Amino acid sequence: MLTAVAMACFAANSLLTRFALRAGEIDGVSFAAVRIAAGAAALALVTSFRREGLDAARRHGSLFAALALFSYTIAFSCAYLSLSAGTGALVLFAAVQITMLGVGMAGGERPRLSEWTCLATAFAGLVYLVSPGLTAPSTIGVSLMVLSGVAWGYYSLAARGVRSPIASTAGNFARAIPLVAVALMVIWVMGRAHVSWPGVGLAATSGAVTSGLGYAIWYIALRDLRTSVAAIVQLSVPVFTAAAGVILLKEQLTWRLVLASGAILGGVGVALLGKSSAARVNE
Repeated sequence: MLTAVAMACFAANSLLTRFALRAGEIDGVSFAAVRIAAGAAALALVTSFRREGLDAARRHGSLFAALALFSYTIAFSCAYLSLSAGTGALVLFAAVQITMLGVGMAGGERPRLSEWTCLATAFAGLVYLVSPGLTAPSTIGVSLMVLSGVAWGYYSLAARGVRSPIASTAGNFARAIPLVAVALMVIWVMGRAHVSWPGVGLAATSGAVTSGLGYAIWYIALRDLRTSVAAIVQLSVPVFTAAAGVILLKEQLTWRLVLASGAILGGVGVALLGKSSAARVNE
């Protein structure tokens, strides 16, 4: 359940970011800066009401995770200025899968054959879903999205073993504020920044709700997910995003979308069922 909520938050992030940037309401760096600042404020408020207190953010989290969060957020926003939605989703989640599975294998974790099969099925569905939109992508855009995917993979891996997911997420967001502040000053000096109140509102919503709280929920869920399963399950995000586009943006529902979604969610579902079955056998 927590994993499903986190995936819905990730999909909402994509929708909010695409809408704001494509409408020209705000530039990529400013969107990322407002997003992280709003996330930090929301998490500070949450931790202030918890037993750990507001000081928990200073005791939890890490500079490594903050750097990964900063890199992901900046690269994600800027990449969508030059990439189509389908190409961006394909590059992002391919980078996430390779990063998380690669690090997991390097650490001695060996995905089961069923998980490899499910990953192949889900990834094939993802390619099938976005392939109509694949057109000579921008080299800079692809490079930025690869960086974003690698950074997000490492940010997810940094959650392993954390004792307080909410406090750790708050600490990571707080540590990322000086980093985005520097990036924001650079973009303003270069004269590339532009903001509007609707753009700020969308970025703040993305930061406070779907990023800050969503990432805290993801950190909690990660405690019960193997690295390989955590990598596979994120392939569901483009499906959630596409479905939301049909419902909220009145986009056309096609058989291609239905079949691709079935392959992706089917692969994710079998991987999770395989994990549950293995856990029952071990018990």
